[in-house]
Amino acid sequence: MTETGQDAIARAHALGVLRGAAIGDRLVVRAHHGGGARDALGSLVARSADAVVIDTRRGPVEVALADVVAAKPVPPPPPPRSRRAP
Repeated sequence: MTETGQDAIARAHALGVLRGAAIGDRLVVRAHHGGGARDALGSLVARSADAVVIDTRRGPVEVALADVVAAKPVPPPPPPRSRRAP
């Protein structure tokens, strides 16, 4: 898979977002996974020189920085809806 100029710019932006994010910030991170990509949506709980860990609804997901394609901050989830009376 060859990276285009725009892909390189998007990746550099994503890595900048991850470097600038504080632990606890809510993010979505897209990364190469096998032949495709996967998204991790949740709170940043850990960061190392090689990876970030995002706490998703399904549990923590470690994402290697080498695999990151895109990342951006996202707002908090909406509050749960109240149940309608029958």
